[in-house]
Amino acid sequence: MIGRRELLVGGIALAAAPTRLLAALPVPAGNRLGFDVLRSGSKLGTHILTFQQTGDSLTVQIAVEIAFKIGPITLYRYAHNAIEHWQGDQVVAIDTHTSDNGEKYQVTGRREGAGFVVQGTKSGRYVAPPNALPATHWNRRELDGPWINTQDGRIMRPKVVAMGVDAIPTAANGSMRARHFQLTGDVEMDMYYDDRLGWAGLSFVKSGAKVQYLRQS
Repeated sequence: MIGRRELLVGGIALAAAPTRLLAALPVPAGNRLGFDVLRSGSKLGTHILTFQQTGDSLTVQIAVEIAFKIGPITLYRYAHNAIEHWQGDQVVAIDTHTSDNGEKYQVTGRREGAGFVVQGTKSGRYVAPPNALPATHWNRRELDGPWINTQDGRIMRPKVVAMGVDAIPTAANGSMRARHFQLTGDVEMDMYYDDRLGWAGLSFVKSGAKVQYLRQS
């Protein structure tokens, strides 16, 4: 975990060099982060994030495609597309569209004078808590405060417990060491981050089956 002293020192450095604010965000090498999504060991689809940096602005595009099939019959299909805009280390906008087995959802968020204003299919319109971040997982800072559910817009407040360092599988049939965080309450899952605080994977149980995200590289 990042301590208070490190955050203060980092804040001083960033204030002195505003054009380097993006250094505080875990943008991956190659500006891409990809995962295979597995259910009980069988691949369901992919979750891909791409990053574009211009000065101290960052755009993150997210595409999730999942399909659960038995033979030629598709029993469940999920598609989620999102785009985040950051200015320095602060999220300033988000737009998402989701189809959850045909049910449609949409979320928008904009940083305005009142704060970060969210409008979601299930949440209505509200001003998010100051430390809330979109639950897109690539930024480990989201574990430090409430989440903005990027499917329906609701605020979520999972309890987070650091579980140490584990070896987790990757999509390339290898493994990597990652910091393990267990989430309970509003969210029941295990999250993993590498030594650079980049997203390394997640897992949860749904309908009695284990779902895993295995990082592609």
